[in-house]
Amino acid sequence: MPSFFKRKKQEKNSQEQSNKRFFDPIDYSLSANLEIIKQKTGNSSDLVIRTLKIGNHSEIRTAIIYVEGIVDTQFINDFIIESMAINRDLQEKLIRKKALEIITEEMVGIGKVKTVSDWDELFLSLMSGETIILVDGINKALSASTKGGEKRAIQDPSTQISVRGSREGFTENIRTNTAMVRRLIKNPDLWLESMTIGKITKTDVAIMYINGIAKDKIVEEVRNRLKRIDIDSILESGYIEQLIEDQTMTTFPTLYHTERPDIVAGNLLEGRIAIFVNGTPFVLLAPAVFIQFFQSVEDYYARFDLSTALRFLRILTFFISLVGPAVYISATTFHQEMIPTQLLVAIAAQREAVPFPAFVEAVIMEVSFEILREAGIRLPKAVGSAVSIVGALVIGQAAVQAGIVSPAMVIVVAITAIANFATPSFAIAISARLIRFLFMISAATFGFYGIIIGIIMMTAHLCSLRSFGVPYMSPIAPFIPANAGDTFVRVPWWALRKRPRLFNDENPVREGKNQRPQPPEKPGMVNRDIEKGDRNES
Repeated sequence: MPSFFKRKKQEKNSQEQSNKRFFDPIDYSLSANLEIIKQKTGNSSDLVIRTLKIGNHSEIRTAIIYVEGIVDTQFINDFIIESMAINRDLQEKLIRKKALEIITEEMVGIGKVKTVSDWDELFLSLMSGETIILVDGINKALSASTKGGEKRAIQDPSTQISVRGSREGFTENIRTNTAMVRRLIKNPDLWLESMTIGKITKTDVAIMYINGIAKDKIVEEVRNRLKRIDIDSILESGYIEQLIEDQTMTTFPTLYHTERPDIVAGNLLEGRIAIFVNGTPFVLLAPAVFIQFFQSVEDYYARFDLSTALRFLRILTFFISLVGPAVYISATTFHQEMIPTQLLVAIAAQREAVPFPAFVEAVIMEVSFEILREAGIRLPKAVGSAVSIVGALVIGQAAVQAGIVSPAMVIVVAITAIANFATPSFAIAISARLIRFLFMISAATFGFYGIIIGIIMMTAHLCSLRSFGVPYMSPIAPFIPANAGDTFVRVPWWALRKRPRLFNDENPVREGKNQRPQPPEKPGMVNRDIEKGDRNES
């Protein structure tokens, strides 16, 4: 037992000594610095240390250090190693005191080179894909930007597919993502602020907004909430979303996430703030409002009448996915008089051999369908879709033949599932999947009265939500007439003169007056000119 505590004490002292060395300034001795780097990284196999002797008489020892796999190796060989080893003219005037200045200004042919003076910044740069240059006798280091390695190419967005519009989707590289937005908004007022979150992962996070359009209070609130995050790791934007949202006890998303650059650009132009996280293709947008989750990018590329009809259809399908099974349970259990006689007789004949009430029927089918949906998502693509389709057909048909559920219930559950898939945003669709069970319980208890009470409670809950101080149901509640043209309906572009007022109050106008197309007063004028020309030729 004493030896156990003695061993623990030795390990603790060793850890304290390692941490002490980590926070010490960089040493003058190159050998000591390399030993600290090897010790801190565990002498990892992907850590490359290349030592060189430079100077007039090869008297200055230097070391080039990088992590293989996250750097551009060819770039390092061409613009750092060869430049330092071959350039004899510069080596003749290279002296130890000014070695870092000469290497930075004349030897290293890389655009971004900075001086590092402490171990914390050195290890952060090294693990971020930069190359470290150490010189013996100097207690500072150089950090050259050589980030690279294998990356996923830009592809079509897989979660927000559109018939018309851009075919580019975000990748896992934060700089690629910000550049894609800058290509769409070529304005110097598009500002980007970067920070590092995660004590262990040191994840790069950036907020992007348009100065003069985004409200300063919202930008400051986003910045403060991100700075308050104190966590070991940030592996995806979902971590950030759960740590900065206004309301945690709700199933409705209060931040919008997307992997389309054109959606981010459109929201930035309305005054929202985009939050980029390295390592994920999903970008967060804040503030978010309820109606935003039913808007598709195609709504703004197509004619306003078609967009309005499709938006009404999406809202209808969301309502069906919420209360579809609940309405069937209420009608068949409590309110049979509301069903047409012939349909009621058909449903009664189908349910004659079913041993369960309608509520139990609906729960069995809904749970089975959720299991099939999860199985289809988790399985490989080659077999996932086949398993979900075949499984649904086989289980549904077998359940009907076994007398466990009625055919009408299978139809209701299938329509509900299809309606759920029609919702543009996955975040709001999964909320409907959960709330659907609450509506089913209230319908089985109180009938249509329970459904109405549930809708009232859900509406009151939605009106109480906030997203960075902005009412979640705006511009419907509170009602803002100037911004009502992009809610349940989408008015023509020439009528959308103002940005959402709650996101922007300094620069509300986004287009000039008299933008409505004005065709010639006499539409037949061109035809008459052609006929007149034909007569003159004859």
